Amino acid sequence: MHKELIIRLGFFFGILAVMASWEILAPRRPWSTPKSMRWLANLGLVFLDALSVRLIFPLAATGVALFAAGRGWGLLNNAGLPGWLSVVIGVAALDFAIYLQHAMFHAIPAFWRLHMVHHTDMDFDVTTGVRFHPFEILLSMGIKMAVIVLLGISALAVLLFEILLNATAMFNHGNVRLPLGIDRVLRLLVVTPEMHRVHHSIVRRETNSNFGFNLPWWDRLLGTYRAQPAAGHEGMTIGLENFREAGDLTLPRLLLLPFRYKPTHYPIGHGDSA
Repeated sequence: MHKELIIRLGFFFGILAVMASWEILAPRRPWSTPKSMRWLANLGLVFLDALSVRLIFPLAATGVALFAAGRGWGLLNNAGLPGWLSVVIGVAALDFAIYLQHAMFHAIPAFWRLHMVHHTDMDFDVTTGVRFHPFEILLSMGIKMAVIVLLGISALAVLLFEILLNATAMFNHGNVRLPLGIDRVLRLLVVTPEMHRVHHSIVRRETNSNFGFNLPWWDRLLGTYRAQPAAGHEGMTIGLENFREAGDLTLPRLLLLPFRYKPTHYPIGHGDSA
């Protein structure tokens, strides 16, 4: 478990540094709010999220995978598949589960209250990819653990998935410029910043699209894929209609946001055609 923490922290800070440098060298859009204030709030949430998970779920996802494997729980632990195939299926299954979870957080008003914290960011950069309310992270971890036990996903698959998810979430939230030809090919294999930025549009039908964080295939297969924002990437507005004051998006206010505001009309089926 200690080695897992070191590996994950190494990848986190390494990718954060690379993406932050890329954003300085080749930004896609100008920032509209003070970067220092946003980073303080977003990275503050990362610290609280990690602390909450360690306190509530001390075994974490890989620990649950080891626990389930030791007792022979789950489909993959009893399927007799080659190790490499079990890992590939496990990573893909977890990614699909996170896609479904993300769509669910847009469909159920009570869950949208928590997920609003992610979408209230009025800019879109590497730290937006880790901007989540601690209660959403705890709920997500509970769902992930249930999937791991039910499917019998191995600890190696879980560790690889966690690293991939963290890496791709920071990558596809990057305020970085990619040549269109490269983006067109790359988004066939992984969710790119150009693809995921659409999901952070203020336009409701665009907010309720492109739910994938890592693999882009689920959106295409299930009809939630949207190639480009209607206003273009330079012209689109990031965020939500009713959260347009930077001063309302400090760390303490983000923590209280789900309890101070009722669900807006953004959840799927609640006016998302606008």
